[in-house]
Amino acid sequence: MIEPLCRDCRAVGRIVLANHVDHIMAISSGGDPFPNHDGLASLCASCHGAKTSRGDEAGAIRSSKPRKGCGVDGSPLDSSHPWHEKSLSADDQGPTGGILSQLVLRGR
Repeated sequence: MIEPLCRDCRAVGRIVLANHVDHIMAISSGGDPFPNHDGLASLCASCHGAKTSRGDEAGAIRSSKPRKGCGVDGSPLDSSHPWHEKSLSADDQGPTGGILSQLVLRGR
């Protein structure tokens, strides 16, 4: 197997071993039943089942439906979630969120 990890999970930052090989273009849609490696995608059982249940009209691998859940760091897996907008992330502010600038030193 050329890609040992699930392609869809890896796209959202999860590391999951692939245990299914999927035809990127379904055979029923005219895809080659025995394509080269670039015509196949490594997927985990969950992603393969989700793609298969969506059918041909949903496209090859991607779905417009948001991914539910969070990664190990607590951030949402869905890259379009509002948390990922710069104004909502805590990266630039740190854990205090700018509160230190509001503290007032009293006379000693």
